[in-house]
Amino acid sequence: MRTVGTLVRGIRCPIFRSGDNLASQVVDSLLTSCREDNYELRDKDVVGITESVVARTQGNYVTIGQIAADIRSKFPGGELAVVFPILSRNRFSILLKAIAMGADKVHLMFSYPSDEVGNHLMDLDALDASGIDPHTDVLDEAQYRRVFGEKVLHPFTGMDYVAMYKEIVGPEKAVIHFANDVRAILPFTKHVLMADIHTRRRSKRLLLAAGAQTVLGLDDICTAPVEPGAGYNETYGLLGSNKSDDDRVKLFPRDCQRLVEDIQARLLAATGKKVEVMVYGDGAFKDPVGKIWELADPVVSPGFTSGLKGTPNELKLKYLADTAQKATSDDKTVREQILERIRAKGGNLVGKEESLGTTPRQLTDLLGSLCDLTSGSGDKGTPVVLIQGYFDNYAS
Repeated sequence: MRTVGTLVRGIRCPIFRSGDNLASQVVDSLLTSCREDNYELRDKDVVGITESVVARTQGNYVTIGQIAADIRSKFPGGELAVVFPILSRNRFSILLKAIAMGADKVHLMFSYPSDEVGNHLMDLDALDASGIDPHTDVLDEAQYRRVFGEKVLHPFTGMDYVAMYKEIVGPEKAVIHFANDVRAILPFTKHVLMADIHTRRRSKRLLLAAGAQTVLGLDDICTAPVEPGAGYNETYGLLGSNKSDDDRVKLFPRDCQRLVEDIQARLLAATGKKVEVMVYGDGAFKDPVGKIWELADPVVSPGFTSGLKGTPNELKLKYLADTAQKATSDDKTVREQILERIRAKGGNLVGKEESLGTTPRQLTDLLGSLCDLTSGSGDKGTPVVLIQGYFDNYAS
């Protein structure tokens, strides 16, 4: 038996530039790491590449002027509502700046008490004491300030996001609302840009059924080049974008499936091993202290090789150990019984007693979270992650 199960390595890489051959550089970095640190790739290893370097090497950027032009073309009347934006300087503030450039009047409707990914706009105790019903009540800015204060600061960033977003749009053309039913915006305007991420399809459906005239989402903006050379994402539009500088955003990458299959083929040719490959963005986990769900990208993985489809099929080792130890105190017998149960497990354990506690999440969501936690979003310099032994079990 191997003494190590799953092993995760962050792989140091060069600073990637627009136009680089990413597949070649990822493979070179992996092979260099193997040689320098004296290990080998194995079949069913997993290589993750962060979406950021994929988009960067593709040159997949748009300027705020290009976004504004697309907004103006799709909302020619000049008035629109931006509904359910997330509270993020990196993810949304520059998009809001561009949207405001392309509009004459902007209704901003926030969900409350928090945005979609858990950033709070108010103190929950104050909300409970106020008598406000978040399921039905629609608030304006004056009501919000009267109940929750003239400054409501985010505990992590120290920002008053309502004030900041209003200032970005311009106080003279921003109108603030708070509600949790998307249809609450329709008395103010029939032209809506949905800014939610994971609930966007339902939001659009509800608005259209309720009589909205224009209903688009961030995933409908910049789906094609606004002008020659401009970035785009035909599937996700502005979803998954990040601030690059004061004038540009980096979009979610394109053509990820072709990239991962190219890298898999190159590694097979170089090593003889069939390695699985995925592009990953945000991990799908929630912070227990700040209550923030980290998944601000539309998906964890926009591209992955076929061996990463599906969900884990695992037995609960603790359950096997407890049940075996009821029958005997002999450690060797207990171990052999556990190994036999693992070797004999069927192809689908959903609903079985011995699999309780092994929630079958998508493999790419689990692996993407592991990759994201390994590479981080700061200065570790490891945009490629190698995971070995993930598909092993106690009987391997």
